[in-house]
Amino acid sequence: MLKKKEKYVVAVVGATGAVGDEMIATLEQRNFPVERLRLFASERSEGKTLQFEGSDIPVETIDENSFKGVDIALFSAGAERSKTWAPVAAKSGCIVIDNSSQWRMDPGVPLVVPEVNANDLKWHKGIIANPNCSTIQMVVALKPIHDAARIKRVVVTTFQAVSGTGKKAMDELLQQTTDLRSFKEIKCNVYPHQIAFNVLPHIDKFLENSYTKEEMKMVYETKKIMGDDSIKVTATTVRVPVFRGHSESVNIETEKKLTADDVRAILSKSPGIIVVDVPEKNVYPLPVEAAGKDEVYVGRIREDESIDNGINMWVVSDNLRKGAALNAVQIAEELIKA
Repeated sequence: MLKKKEKYVVAVVGATGAVGDEMIATLEQRNFPVERLRLFASERSEGKTLQFEGSDIPVETIDENSFKGVDIALFSAGAERSKTWAPVAAKSGCIVIDNSSQWRMDPGVPLVVPEVNANDLKWHKGIIANPNCSTIQMVVALKPIHDAARIKRVVVTTFQAVSGTGKKAMDELLQQTTDLRSFKEIKCNVYPHQIAFNVLPHIDKFLENSYTKEEMKMVYETKKIMGDDSIKVTATTVRVPVFRGHSESVNIETEKKLTADDVRAILSKSPGIIVVDVPEKNVYPLPVEAAGKDEVYVGRIREDESIDNGINMWVVSDNLRKGAALNAVQIAEELIKA
């Protein structure tokens, strides 16, 4: 367990990536009590410096001794690096909050969204998993509804920004957009097809069941975070030409009847959620307005007229903030509260 201190030694692994950069910014913006910040990345980033609280922090490479004296490590360096280095960090007495897919479905590792299942932090053994970005924003909106009326089934279609793939994907969208305007040939290096002015119903690898890995992540992670295997979930995940901010069309079937007004009232009182729902005035959640914000935005709340106890809603959040960096920092905040 984490020893209570006034300030903590914190490490960010994968510091030069899009999420790592956001983690550093989030630690500073939320005034996390950092005594010392250590930054780690691959060999090609060694020697670089990044800013934190007005100081230049050198980027280091990892070795077996890197985590000695570190209290909390925020990992966002991919599954393979997490598989190798998270156990090393945990063995050094450091608590790892890992943003990769490596530990999410490990039964011995809690998968945590603080607004939903902060109590699961009590049984961590040195590694805590940060869920998938698309799952995080959805379960923040689902949990209060589940508590009120018990959710039986969820059908979700996501519209995910290219930043979910990383900086190279953001660069590719920008370059393709520029090239199209200049009537130049389009080059596809990150995605199998043009992403500019296009929509790809394909995120991550296709599996034997014809779903993608991203879709099945949402199925399995939702059940684990909500602590209810009886919830039926089906997902279609789609990549759209948006730089930042994931949007989701979520259809819910509940055991108990809820009206749209009931859902608005429930969500308006729930932590981490802002209801933006005045459709007659064209007011609803938009990714451009969620970018850089911490909250999950919910709108287009309406009853599904095709079933007895159905609700449709539109859920938007910044995938680099709440979908990754912020959620990890919020987990760290919960740990230092305990």
